[in-house]
Amino acid sequence: MDLMLMTLTTGIMVGGIYALVALGWVLIYKCSGVLNLAMGEMTLIGAYVSLSFYSMGVPFLLSLLFSLIIGFVLGILTERIFLDRLIGEPVLTVIMVTVGLSFFFKGTVEFIWGTDTRVFSPPVFSMEPVRLGPLIIGEVYLWSFVAAIILLIVFVCFFKYTRWGLAMQATADDEMAALSVGVSARYVYAAAWAIAFMAAGVGGTLLGNINGLNISVGYLGLLVLPVVVLGGLNSVPGAILGGLIIGVLQNFCGALPRPVLPGRCEGGRPVRVHGDLPALQTLRDLGVGTDRASLKCLKF
Repeated sequence: MDLMLMTLTTGIMVGGIYALVALGWVLIYKCSGVLNLAMGEMTLIGAYVSLSFYSMGVPFLLSLLFSLIIGFVLGILTERIFLDRLIGEPVLTVIMVTVGLSFFFKGTVEFIWGTDTRVFSPPVFSMEPVRLGPLIIGEVYLWSFVAAIILLIVFVCFFKYTRWGLAMQATADDEMAALSVGVSARYVYAAAWAIAFMAAGVGGTLLGNINGLNISVGYLGLLVLPVVVLGGLNSVPGAILGGLIIGVLQNFCGALPRPVLPGRCEGGRPVRVHGDLPALQTLRDLGVGTDRASLKCLKF
């Protein structure tokens, strides 16, 4: 029973990080209708930037802040250089450009930082576990979850209460209506890519503290796909809920013995999650995670 409870708790905490990365994916889709297939590599870049500053002796929080700033700049540059001229082009064309961006970003990371696994040294979080009643939780999981939730709250408040956030929502709901009242779609798209780069970078940094950092972290973009599918491509609350659900599913697939989950392969938790993708799609089609009633408390 204790194992099940710890597995559930750890899954929820990792799911919070997945939700943060999924938020960036949803933002770009909501504003432009484009499925950004370079999200995993954007996660890599932000994580390596944070690691580089930390390796130079910069405190972790400042390293994370610098990573956010650089991610903001890179997001705007990416949109301006590669995607701005594609406004009005077929969606498939833009999606293929994001595929090219994923290869470009991955090659850049390999050229600058290499492919060997790197860790945050000295460790950012203590190796001593935290005891919460019957639960024993590693500090890295606990504080990563807290950081992810804080950032999710900040982003939600940004969309709900700031002028730029409202402009992004207006553009996502009806681009022509937003243009008619003076909202610049170009600036909204650039802001969406900037925020997505920031969210992905923080998610990659937190995951790098848990498992170490190497090129395989880029596959997080594919791992987050079930999160987006379950929550709905245009639903920010759905992305948050989907991230938590996928984190729990992945953790249980890795913890339960083979006779319980015969489809599981060693080290193959992401494979199992993607194997459940048709079931998740069916749930989404039935309204689970996306209907107004079930997400009314999170709607904004």
